[in-house]
Amino acid sequence: MRTLYLECGMGAAGDMICAALFELVDDKRSFADKITSIFPDFISISFESAETCGILGTRMRVCIHGQEEHSHDTNHRPHERNEHHHEHRSLADIEEIIDSLDVSPRVKGDAKAVYTLIAEAESAVHGRSVSQVHFHELGAIDAVADVVTASMLFEQINPQRVIVSPVCVGKGYVKCAHGMLPVPAPATARLLQDIPIYAGDIESELCTPTGAALLKHFAGEFSSMPTMRVSCVGCGIGSKRFERANCVRSFLGEDGNPPESCRDSVAELRCNIDDMTGEAVSFAAQALLSGGALDVYTIPITMKKGRPAYMLCVICGRDDAEKLAHLMLKHTSTLGVRISFSERLVMERHTETRPVFGGNVRLKRAALGDIERSKLEYDDVAEFAKANDISYASAYDTLTDGLR
Repeated sequence: MRTLYLECGMGAAGDMICAALFELVDDKRSFADKITSIFPDFISISFESAETCGILGTRMRVCIHGQEEHSHDTNHRPHERNEHHHEHRSLADIEEIIDSLDVSPRVKGDAKAVYTLIAEAESAVHGRSVSQVHFHELGAIDAVADVVTASMLFEQINPQRVIVSPVCVGKGYVKCAHGMLPVPAPATARLLQDIPIYAGDIESELCTPTGAALLKHFAGEFSSMPTMRVSCVGCGIGSKRFERANCVRSFLGEDGNPPESCRDSVAELRCNIDDMTGEAVSFAAQALLSGGALDVYTIPITMKKGRPAYMLCVICGRDDAEKLAHLMLKHTSTLGVRISFSERLVMERHTETRPVFGGNVRLKRAALGDIERSKLEYDDVAEFAKANDISYASAYDTLTDGLR
């Protein structure tokens, strides 16, 4: 399985993540030219050789009207920036900018999803609706460049599995538009919920909101590095200087073992029924699905004396086996339920929301090793077919072509 591992022992900022991913790209010149071509002339993006504590790597520079943006936590006052350079933009403004760029629907969808995470975090922190959230330094064009560039890099590298180490967030205070805030800043802390983090011993903002949102959107797991055959290593260097190497490292390679999320244990419940109507069996199946069954199906069988019958089969989690066995006894005429336990291997699944033809469509993806599958959500295709008075097959083909 094509696996990407990001090591965030010195936090994560948008430019550092981009630089670490850029080092994994085969044709770097072509990619850099592509990045330059999609943004207006007043935005300059470059990837330059840099070093931190004697380690060589890449630094990403974003200049707006010839000026580079810098972090401005209290431990790096020389890099403070003037807030009047930053326009206040709403989420709708950001999405309009992203939609105007000449990038794929996948990149637009990912970039807008990252900003939605940021907007939701800001909304929760400041007690206002998402539509009322206005970005300060996060909404500046340099941050849009980080998010879109990262989305393009993830599309280019196209890993099947993304794992991120526990994230070092730093400590101390950071100066932003709202004043002096503790590290991690409130919106960053909100974004990092359910992600393993630690402070470390460096007094600085190591994980920015943009970095946190990128990790939250793209990472499938947060853990230590798995056993993998590494084919390429990248080093994205930050602008701050510490006694410790300030970088995000990226490792791309093959992980031959399916992740833990692809392996689980299930219970299989079965009973034979020869004296219930089809309607009654259907009612029982719906009751079992509502009760938590993963799947319910019937198999036609022949019982003693040649009687036609059904075998009712239920797949469920091990912990639900007894509860669902009782439901089978309650809703069917059987006098007993056979229970067995099995290990299963399942494909990793997730759903992406993609913009297409002025609306959105959900794309269900599944992957395991070198096996990949994708399928449009039935309800979205059916709705598009009805709205345009076309067949389901035509709607499916039209939406699929629109996503290419």
